[in-house]
Amino acid sequence: MAHMGTSVALLLLMIFLSASISTAQNFKCNSTAKCRALVGYPSPNTTSIGNIQTLFNIKNLRTILAANDLPASTQKNYTIQAQQVVKIPIPCVCSNNTGVSNKMPVYNIKKDDGLWHIAVEVFRGLVTQDRLQAANNISNANVIIEGQNLTIPLPCSCDSVNNQKVVHYAHVVAKGSTLESIAQQFGTDKDTLVQLNGINDSQLLADSAIDVPLQACSSSIRPESLDSSLVVANGTSVFTANNCVKCKCDAANKFTLQCEPTNLKLPNNVTCPSMACDDSDSLTLGNTTTSGCSQTTCAYAGYASNQTIFTTLNTTSTCPAPAPNSNNASTIVLNSNFFIISIHLVLLYLYLCH
Repeated sequence: MAHMGTSVALLLLMIFLSASISTAQNFKCNSTAKCRALVGYPSPNTTSIGNIQTLFNIKNLRTILAANDLPASTQKNYTIQAQQVVKIPIPCVCSNNTGVSNKMPVYNIKKDDGLWHIAVEVFRGLVTQDRLQAANNISNANVIIEGQNLTIPLPCSCDSVNNQKVVHYAHVVAKGSTLESIAQQFGTDKDTLVQLNGINDSQLLADSAIDVPLQACSSSIRPESLDSSLVVANGTSVFTANNCVKCKCDAANKFTLQCEPTNLKLPNNVTCPSMACDDSDSLTLGNTTTSGCSQTTCAYAGYASNQTIFTTLNTTSTCPAPAPNSNNASTIVLNSNFFIISIHLVLLYLYLCH
């Protein structure tokens, strides 16, 4: 009997784990355009950012550094603590109304690996065993070969949300989270998370990925620019214009893209083009000048294949909002009092006449 009870318990545990894996949500993606998305990787142990770069096949370390708003001088041995979340930028494509990372990362199977281990323990629930099996045409999940390469289909999307451009972020749910707490953490709302993921709080699974839209900054990038599709999420940065320009997005700058020269030493003695601002004799990219209540910034507007960097002048008002007109307020009060007195006089006259 004890043996039977143990068997039943193990069976129920396997069913539970299977259900947890299979109910992870697809990310809806109706767009046909490719885009840049983000996934949040909670490191299973203390490691280096270089090791995470290798795991996700990120060619240039600066790409991860910018996504996590770390200095460009950060080295590969920079320590990432256990459970620390690192944002990983990925190229996203849509297929059959579902978004998936574009043929990356690729994982080389190690001795004693299994699909469940790779999905849940190596990639921390950003992918499921079922999707790994389907993406790699594996007929038997129990038969994988050491040295074999697996494409890891990370979830993503390129869709606008509520008619606004966003960066879709695959967030691995922490234990004890609610949709409301996740919404507050990332500056969105619960209804949007319900709409995107098709779940409620009772269906929210710890250690599985859900789609969180990150607010993106507005920009002055021209439609004809080679990076016209550039969308930068709140709290992140990107390198663009062949690594000559770094652009940052945050709430502190009212969600307006802030760009500046990188001043990086580029390979093959490449020299970045001029970043003097159009229609200005003194401003260069990222510089600001103030005159009275007006603030003028030299803003990034894209780049062309001939190594031209486009700029534009953006002028905003820094004047405080005018205070309510106290004279008008006094007039309104006086007129109101006069009206009330007149009513009382009329009523008194009617009473006396009666």
